[in-house]
Amino acid sequence: MPPSRSHIRSTIEAYLARHPGERAGLGTLLAALGRPADPTSRTTLPGHITCSALVIDDTDRVLHIHHRADGKVLTPSGHNEPGDNTLAAAALRALHEEAGIPPGAVVPWPGLRGLPLDIGVHKIDADPPTSTPAHHHYDLRFCFRLRHVDAAIALQAEAVCEREWRPIDRVAAPTLRDKLLKLGTAAPAGEPVNASALIYNDQGQYLLHLRDHLPGVIWEPGAWSLLGGGREPRDRTLEETVRRELREEAGLHIPVLRPFAVEEARGSDGATIPIAVYAGRWNGNPADLTLTEGVMLHWFAPDLLPRLRISSSTCDLVYRHAASGPEGDHEAVRCDTPREAEPPGSCRPPASPPSAAPSGTVLNVVGVHLYLENADGRVLLGLRHPDSAYAASMYHFLAGHCEQESALACLVREAREEAGLRIEADDVELAHVVHLVDTPGDRPRMQLVFRARHWEGTPEVREPDKCTSWGFWHPDELPVQTVAYTRAAIEGIRAQRLYTEMGWA
Repeated sequence: MPPSRSHIRSTIEAYLARHPGERAGLGTLLAALGRPADPTSRTTLPGHITCSALVIDDTDRVLHIHHRADGKVLTPSGHNEPGDNTLAAAALRALHEEAGIPPGAVVPWPGLRGLPLDIGVHKIDADPPTSTPAHHHYDLRFCFRLRHVDAAIALQAEAVCEREWRPIDRVAAPTLRDKLLKLGTAAPAGEPVNASALIYNDQGQYLLHLRDHLPGVIWEPGAWSLLGGGREPRDRTLEETVRRELREEAGLHIPVLRPFAVEEARGSDGATIPIAVYAGRWNGNPADLTLTEGVMLHWFAPDLLPRLRISSSTCDLVYRHAASGPEGDHEAVRCDTPREAEPPGSCRPPASPPSAAPSGTVLNVVGVHLYLENADGRVLLGLRHPDSAYAASMYHFLAGHCEQESALACLVREAREEAGLRIEADDVELAHVVHLVDTPGDRPRMQLVFRARHWEGTPEVREPDKCTSWGFWHPDELPVQTVAYTRAAIEGIRAQRLYTEMGWA
């Protein structure tokens, strides 16, 4: 399956967050995303997306290949194919096909995992023999460091005749050359020795730490920043580093922290340090924490960041995370997946601020789930993507979080968007409720499971970055790797029970 529409738009919006001045020049690409045709298909006209791999070796040279047909010297590039689940994966496949370099021989440039360094718009001449009219390529260029210097390069003989390693200052495209030069000429540093926590809540806000104004004593004095610090000898991993820093600085424990990025942060003195950034969700009140360093902690929506004294690298991290959607702790299928992704800095404010709830109230996340039986009594389950932040490689209902819409409206929409199924609200009934706490201290979840008495269509994978397949399973023969509360809900429905509690003990 090609990359999902939400993945494409999130990738491009994250890029534009770094290069806002290029939005006007990419207007035709943005317009293409609004049309029904697949923007990655080579048959989509008047233009479609291609992906390139910028491979830099240990002497800061960029790989180019000479094409037989037109004599052009280009970086490895190609059209998207049905098996490319992400845009970066398409670039890696093109690299392997054209230059024989396997994906494992390169690593994403620090801070650019899944994010293009550059997007170029190229006019492609008409090709009368194939009846292909003139059109445009919107080329997303992903940057990689050659991991194995001795990696074999086997050129695609029928299309490519020669390879060439060019110094960065000889890269032909001016905008691309400028961006490559800004990456720095030195090889990326080794393992970072600093770690930070990018903490977000269910309202789309981010937890920031106001540092003491002590110039020359601390990093980024008097600025809003992320919690974190340097690795100590007793820290076995950088995750242990960030957890220790959270505990020591604020008495804060985040149940799940996941690697998000490695960033080169620049201080006021111009020095840079590599920082491993871990993302995690927390829905507490910063006023309840005991802060031992700095002035205060506070939640901020991304659109408030320009009003703060804050580094551009921290802004960039928040914008990218907000543009792609939080990667942590999501259900199998998100109900709040945007139909049209919003650019960073324009996140919607929460419909009901936490302060509006009565004192002591803990807001619960509401999830909706589709219980679908075929004629043989088998239940529809989806296999989660192996890279999923929640329940990777596990089987789960078609499901999602309910935001500013009714539960049934959410279910009807998700069935269509995630699996191509058409159901009507009148054909749906509540079958089971699971009141769940995933991890002690985490936000409670009210999981509503609805049975559809009638539906149209055959389940198909519409968003392969979340779900890789759909299948019907007999309730007595569920896969071993079925999500625990999914299994509990199915057992409850069969026993004609309406309610189950899990995790509260």
